[in-house]
Amino acid sequence: MIYFDNAATTLQKPPAVGAAVLEALQSLGNAGRGAHEPTLKAARVIYDARVKLAKLLGAVPSRIAFTCNATEALNSVLQRLFAPGDHVLTTVCEHNSVLRPLYLAEANGIEVTHLQADTLGRIDYADLEKNLRPQTKAVVITHASNLTGNVTDLQRVSEFTHKHGLLLVVDASQTAGSLPIDAVKTGIDILCFTGHKGLMGPQGTGGVYVRQGLTPRPFKVGGSGVHSFLTTHPAEMPTVLEAGTLNGHGIAGLNAALDFLLATGIETIHTHEDKLMRRFVQGVQHFPEVKLYGDYQAAERAAIVSLNIGAMDSGAVSDMLWEDYKICVRAGAHCAPLLHHHFGTEQQGAVRFSFGCFNTEAEVDIAVKAVKEIVLQYAQESRD
Repeated sequence: MIYFDNAATTLQKPPAVGAAVLEALQSLGNAGRGAHEPTLKAARVIYDARVKLAKLLGAVPSRIAFTCNATEALNSVLQRLFAPGDHVLTTVCEHNSVLRPLYLAEANGIEVTHLQADTLGRIDYADLEKNLRPQTKAVVITHASNLTGNVTDLQRVSEFTHKHGLLLVVDASQTAGSLPIDAVKTGIDILCFTGHKGLMGPQGTGGVYVRQGLTPRPFKVGGSGVHSFLTTHPAEMPTVLEAGTLNGHGIAGLNAALDFLLATGIETIHTHEDKLMRRFVQGVQHFPEVKLYGDYQAAERAAIVSLNIGAMDSGAVSDMLWEDYKICVRAGAHCAPLLHHHFGTEQQGAVRFSFGCFNTEAEVDIAVKAVKEIVLQYAQESRD
């Protein structure tokens, strides 16, 4: 089996991740709910993961709250950050984890403007100024599209938000662990991430960084392990966004994955994944039947390639890749409806190859050969 679906989840993880989860299942108590060794051990593991995440993301440990995934992280801020009458700038490149909370906010009186993209799926940064209003409160934007792999120039967006006193909320689902991020240096106010993709941790893990001086309102309330006699949920980070028992077992696995990432180096991982992505593009781009989506001339990209073969349904191509070649890819709409509307691929969808740390050039070459054979078969059937 060849696994090219890393944008959905990293199946191939460092061996220490699974070992850490198993060990945690057998030894961790409930962090912050006692003073015996199992609960103290859980607290230490969670704190350790917080420190490593802060180092990896250029953040402050106490300003990182754990969530179940990026979707919960985004909901925890987007559903509680705005008031009726506020205006938010976002883009057509967003995942539904951004779009749907904003649609919900719109139903509650928030106004949202979606910046459009060009033929390669790139936004025009000048549109930020053009769509600015007195009521604009924030820019909510992906660091990299999960469909095209195009990377947002966060420094440029940050300069705009700081110039106008706006909040910058970043969805780093496709970049945390795969591309260098420095939240403080870049001036990101809120950074949401998941643990099971580039960070190579277990599913059910993720988090949100909230900069110093910004106090989020709790998305959910309940047990916190501290201040039990308060009638309101504690307001300090990270407790304000961590109601209930954390996924200590999953965070233990994430903690082990962070050890691997920090030891290997994000730049090293990105260089490897980028090389695989560009090798694949070079191998398939010359087929006239292949349509690529995204800017493949950009110096910085996520290791994602989305394509279609003629008029073939993307699901049919994906099935052929699995049934005939045992290659795992993702087909369909990728939870990115506005970008598919933009490309006119609502019905066809797209076939997404996403490359990871443990993929090889030999696997890429097999995938190129598979695409070539499917193209030839499609061309023959079209002539017949």
